[in-house]
Amino acid sequence: MTDEPVTDGGLSEEESEVLDRIEREDIDFLRLQFTDILGTVKNVSVPADQAEKAFTEGIYFDGSSIEGFVRIQESDMRLKPDASTFAVLPWRDTSARLICDVFNTSTGEAFKGDPRAVLQDALDRADEMGYEVNAAPEPEFFLFEEDEEGRATTKTNDAGGYFDVAPKDLASDVRRDIIYGLEEMGFDIEASHHEVAEGQHEINFEYDDALSTADNVATFRTVVRAIAAQHDLHATFMPKPIAKVNGSGMHVHLSLFTDDGENVFHDEGDEFNLSETAKQFTAGILNHAPALAAVTNPTVNSYKRLVPGYEAPVYVAWSDRNRSALIRKPAARVPAASRIEARFPDPSCNPYLAFAVLIHAGLDGIESGADCPDPIRENIYEFDEEKREEYGIDTLPTNLGEAIDALEADEMVYDALGPHVGPKFVEAKRAEFADYLVDVSDWELDRYLETF
Repeated sequence: MTDEPVTDGGLSEEESEVLDRIEREDIDFLRLQFTDILGTVKNVSVPADQAEKAFTEGIYFDGSSIEGFVRIQESDMRLKPDASTFAVLPWRDTSARLICDVFNTSTGEAFKGDPRAVLQDALDRADEMGYEVNAAPEPEFFLFEEDEEGRATTKTNDAGGYFDVAPKDLASDVRRDIIYGLEEMGFDIEASHHEVAEGQHEINFEYDDALSTADNVATFRTVVRAIAAQHDLHATFMPKPIAKVNGSGMHVHLSLFTDDGENVFHDEGDEFNLSETAKQFTAGILNHAPALAAVTNPTVNSYKRLVPGYEAPVYVAWSDRNRSALIRKPAARVPAASRIEARFPDPSCNPYLAFAVLIHAGLDGIESGADCPDPIRENIYEFDEEKREEYGIDTLPTNLGEAIDALEADEMVYDALGPHVGPKFVEAKRAEFADYLVDVSDWELDRYLETF
């Protein structure tokens, strides 16, 4: 969404460079990618010779078939590729990806139902306040074996644990191939390792601007699944696919910078090296946490992860060392690395919407001069209810229904989603929770069928 110098042919320099790469690298097809409001990646595939038309005129599609977009009588939408997102798909050497912004054909303006536009609105607010937002996620996922018919099972392909290596970590080769594929697409990978649960893995990104990071999260899930499938494995970002083991989170590191590259979150004279601005940003997220959870933890299954005892944070507090808190201040080797880590999001979220509401909540804390509570350095999991009340520690919603109630009650977070996405998101999630409430689980059948 940046303004680029335009060439005589009506193309920006960056768009012209993409056309040159398409020819030079013998690209046959382009996948024009966007997401629906739930974060599912969608794409329109076009022959590579349509690239110039895509840049200058856009590619039209029927938006009425996309979750949360528009009704059938107002269905024409236009995709405008962002040239900076061009990347060759590593598992399809002759295909490339371009992430698109969605435009409303009737107005010619950016479509307010496009999750990427929702995040852009949050970044515009930050820019007006003099800030650039950087983000770095830590998405976790499980690798499961497939059955004879190629369907996913919940049987892990290794018995590894946290930071294990081969032979226990049998998926190290899969992670290696995933990282090679991501790096071919231009990702800067910081680290990867086996996580706590069997079959669970984590790959961490380097810092980038929040929009590029959200783009990368959306693409990351596609790449992981595609390369896992080449190894006859199924990759899932479901938060809690196996009962009574650690679930998958997506910790999000956030910081604000000025135009001249100064980290606004750093204060050398503070005990925690956090500036007052950083503490206000943190307080904003804590103040709005119950409503944020509806977006950062958006599925029924998300709340099976958010329970005490499995390393998932449920208590609305922050700490410089305690991982049971909702927000942690990680150690920073240099001033540029001072940041906060929101530990409650999970990888089932729509990254554009999740980043947008986190940023808006933090900026709200800055604008309102919110008071940041003292950090909690004790293990909150060991607190009883009385001690939590003494410390003033609230908890996140215990299920999706409660989270949606909190979202609708929080005007700031609800409005951050915009007049289109807000109502559509709530409608979709209300329906999901209603379906869950009327379902009868295997646990219930095992427990009650022969008992009563």
